[in-house]
Amino acid sequence: MADLAANQSGPGVVYLSDYTPPAYLIDQVDLHFDLDASATQVRTSLKVRRNPQNSQSNPALELDGDNLELLSLRLEGEPLDQSQYELGEDKLIIAPTESPLPEAFELIVETRINPAANTALEGLYDSGSMLCTQCEAQGFRRITYFPDRPDVMSRYTVTLVGDKSKYPVLLSNGNLVEAGETDDSRHWARWVDPSLKPSYLFALVAGQLVCQEDVYTTMSGREVVLRIYVEEENRHKCDHAMTSLKQAMRWDEETYGREYDLDIYMIVAVNDFNMGAMENKGLNIFNSSCVLASPETATDHDFYNIQSIVAHEYFHNWSGNRVTCRDWFQLSLKEGFTVFRDQEFSADLNSRAVKRIDDVNILRTHQFAQDAGPMAHPVRPDRYMEISNFYTVTVYNKGAEVVHMIMNLVGREGFRKGTDLYFARHDGQAVTIEDFVRAMEEANHIDLAQFMRWYNQAGTPVLKVDEEYDEQAQTYTLHIEQSCPPTPGQTEKAPFHIPLAVGLLDMQGDDLLLQLAGENAPGEARTRVLSITEARQSFTFTGVNHRPVASLGRGFSAPVKIQTGYDDEQLAFLFAHDSDEFNRWDAGQKLAMNILLRLIEQFQQKKPLILDDTFIHAFRKTLLNPRLDKALIAQALSLPSEGYIADQCEVVDVEAIFEVRHFMRQTLAFELKDEWLQIYEANSSDNPYAFSAEEMARRSLRNLCLGYLLETEEQAMFDRAMQQFSRANNMTDTLAALSMLANYAIPERHQALEDFYQKWQHDQQVVEKWLAIQAGSRLPRTLRHVKKLMQHEAFSIKNPNKVRALIGRFCAGNPINFHAADGSGYQFLGDQVLELDSLNPQIAARLVQSLSRWKRYDEKRQGLMKQQLERILDKEELSKDVYEIASKSLE
Repeated sequence: MADLAANQSGPGVVYLSDYTPPAYLIDQVDLHFDLDASATQVRTSLKVRRNPQNSQSNPALELDGDNLELLSLRLEGEPLDQSQYELGEDKLIIAPTESPLPEAFELIVETRINPAANTALEGLYDSGSMLCTQCEAQGFRRITYFPDRPDVMSRYTVTLVGDKSKYPVLLSNGNLVEAGETDDSRHWARWVDPSLKPSYLFALVAGQLVCQEDVYTTMSGREVVLRIYVEEENRHKCDHAMTSLKQAMRWDEETYGREYDLDIYMIVAVNDFNMGAMENKGLNIFNSSCVLASPETATDHDFYNIQSIVAHEYFHNWSGNRVTCRDWFQLSLKEGFTVFRDQEFSADLNSRAVKRIDDVNILRTHQFAQDAGPMAHPVRPDRYMEISNFYTVTVYNKGAEVVHMIMNLVGREGFRKGTDLYFARHDGQAVTIEDFVRAMEEANHIDLAQFMRWYNQAGTPVLKVDEEYDEQAQTYTLHIEQSCPPTPGQTEKAPFHIPLAVGLLDMQGDDLLLQLAGENAPGEARTRVLSITEARQSFTFTGVNHRPVASLGRGFSAPVKIQTGYDDEQLAFLFAHDSDEFNRWDAGQKLAMNILLRLIEQFQQKKPLILDDTFIHAFRKTLLNPRLDKALIAQALSLPSEGYIADQCEVVDVEAIFEVRHFMRQTLAFELKDEWLQIYEANSSDNPYAFSAEEMARRSLRNLCLGYLLETEEQAMFDRAMQQFSRANNMTDTLAALSMLANYAIPERHQALEDFYQKWQHDQQVVEKWLAIQAGSRLPRTLRHVKKLMQHEAFSIKNPNKVRALIGRFCAGNPINFHAADGSGYQFLGDQVLELDSLNPQIAARLVQSLSRWKRYDEKRQGLMKQQLERILDKEELSKDVYEIASKSLE
C-alpha cells in the first residue's frame, strides 16, 4: 500500500488516520549515478526486508516514481518481466504471481532522468553550472523508484561518475571514502553515510565549484572539516556563513549537549532553489540568497537571516535528521522545534527583545491571517492533498511558539531535561509529536494531555481579560475567558492550555512582587506564568496597595490575542514604563492601532484627520530616550503594517488603510522633523561595516529617521537620501535609501535605480533586491512597471528567487497596488499562476495564496478575486499544488 492511503471521502486527499507502517524496510541503498545534464542514468541496489510492524500477509512492494524512465529491474539477480510488476504513472508495484516475495532480498532498479527538463526543481535538476537535488518532501521519487516516505530509513552508499570538465566537484551525503578516474575525461567519487536516514535527506551536487574550508573542534576534541561550496564569483561571500556555522555548532553543544557526528560538514550555494535551504545529512543545499554575504552586497537583514538559516539547517542534524518524522503530518516535529532552536540562538547572539518582536511580527502578520482564512490548519494537519502546501507559517512559526510554550511551562532547565531524554530515546528513529511531548512530560513530571490541543486544533485563541480591584481587601483579580473562532472543519474548540506570563505595575511604573491568593510564602517573582486551562478562570493577587496596570502575555508567552479594553492612557503608561521590553513595544503598537482604526473610521466618514498630541508626544519621548536600546526604539516607532491593520478591520478598506497610515507618517514626519534630523545625524558613521547588535541598531534607527524625513517630500531630504545612497559604504544604507526613493515620483528615483543596476547587474542576489524594491513601490503605475521588468534581462520566470522578488513582492507586499479597484492586480496574478503551474507548481501555489482571503474585502473586490480563482481552477491538468489552494479558497 502507499504510505498513507487516500480516504474515499476525498479524492487525492491523504489522511493522518490512515497511517500504516511500511510493508517493507530498506536497510541499505547503493546508488550509482552516471551524470549527464539531459540523460542521467541511475542504478539503485536496495537491500529489502519485510517490516515486522506491518501485519499484511504477502504484501506487494510498492515503490514511488515520478517522471522516470524505467530501464531494467532485477530481483535477487534475476530480471523481472512485465508480468511480475505493474508500472503506473507514479507507482511501480512488484508482486510476482508464482510465489510471494522473499522475507529479505536485493532489488536492482535502473532508471534514466532528464535534469535539464526538470523545471519543478524537485529531485535531480540542472542549475547553471551544476546538477543538484532537492528531495524534501517527495523529490527522491524523481530520481529512482523507492518507498519515498520518511519512516523508511536506510544507510546510503553513493557513487557519482561524471565528466571532469563539467563536474569537477562530486558531492553527496556522509564521508568521502574513495575517488578516482575512469579515463582522461571522466572521474568518480564514492560517499558513505553511516547514519540511518530517510530518502528526503538524500543529496547530490556535481559542478564547477570552489570551496572555502575551515576546521571545527568539537567539545570532545574531534576535528570536523567545514566546507562551503560556491561558484567562483562568489568565493568572497562565504566568511559570514562560515562564522555562523561555527557559532551554531558551539551553541548547540553548550545549550543542548549535541555534538556533530560526521567527519565533514558541507554547504552548497545554489541559484535555483524552491526553498531557503535544506538540511540534507552532512551536505546542506542552500538557496544562494540564504548563504552568500559581503558588506557591499548584503544588508543587515541578510546577515541576520544567514546567521539564523545556517544555524537552523545545522540544528536539524539532531532535530530532524538523527531523529526524524514518522510521516509528513509530523512536519512541525522537526520544523517547529528547529525554528524555536534557531530563534533562541539568534536571541542569544543578538538582541533578545528585538528578535522576539521580529518573530511575533511574522506570526501576527502572516500566521494569524492564515488562522483566520480558508487555509487555516492545525500545527499538525490531519489531511493534505499536496504536502508541499503545508510548509507554512503555521507548521513552522506557530509550531515554534508551541515549543516555546512548553519551555514556559517547564522552565529552561526542565526543557533541557526533556530534550536530552527525547534525543537519547529516539536517536536513529522516525517518530511523532506525541513522542516529543511524552519526553517533556516524563522528564518534568507534568501532564501535557490538554496542551496537545495546540497541535490538533486550528485557529488563534482569544483571551478576554477583565480586572477587578478591591481596595479594602487589597486584592487584584484577573477574570480570563478563552475562546477560539471556528476554522474550516473545526467549528467547536475545546479549551487550550495557555501559559500567560503576567506582571503588575504600580503607579510609578515599577513591577510589584506577585503573590496569588492561597499562597503562604511571600511573593518573590515580578512575573508569574498563569496556566489557563478552562473556558473561564480567575486569578487573585494579594497585597496590592493601589490599583495596578497589568502587563499581560509578557514576552509573548502564548500565540493568542488578548482583549483588555485598555484605553489610550493605560497603553501609553505601559509604553513608557513596562519593564518587559516586548510588552513595552506591544503597548505602543496597540496604541498606534487604536488611533489608526479611529482615523480610518473618520476617513470613511469624510471627516478631517487629526493626530492626537498625546501620541506625538509619546513618539518624541521614545525617540529621545537615551536609556532605550536603539533597535528597540526603531521597532517601537515603526507603525503597524498595512497587512496587520487590515486584519483588525471587519471589512478591508484598502484605500482608507493606505491613506490613514500615510497621513500618520507624514504628520509624525513634520511634527518631529527636528528630532528625526538630530537622531539621523547623531547616528552617522564612516567606520567600516560591522555585523554586530550595536551597529545593526544604529543603522536601523538612522534609516527609520530617514524614512520619516522623506515623508516631508522636501527637496533637502531627497538630497540627503541621494547622498546616503551614493556615499554609503555598505548595502544596508545603500538599499535603505534606494527603497525610500522608489516611493516618490522624482527624478532622483530613476537615477538611483539606474545607477544601482548598472553597478550590480552581474550579482544575482543584488539584482533580486533591485527587482523587489520596484515591485514594492507605492507609486500608482507600479503594476505597469512590474510587467515591463518581466521582459528585462534581469528577470527569469524559471528562477524562483526572481519570481518571489518581482511577482511575489508585488502580490503579497504591495496592497495598495495589488488590490487596485479595477482588479488588474488580480488578473496579473492569475496570469502568472497559470504560466508557472506548468513550470514550477510549488511556486505557483505559494503565489495563489494572495487570493485566498477574498472574503475579507468589499463586494466588488470579492467578485474580481473569486473570478481569478475560478479561472485558475478551470485550467486543464492543473497541478495538485495549485488546485488544493485555489479550491480551498473558494469553499
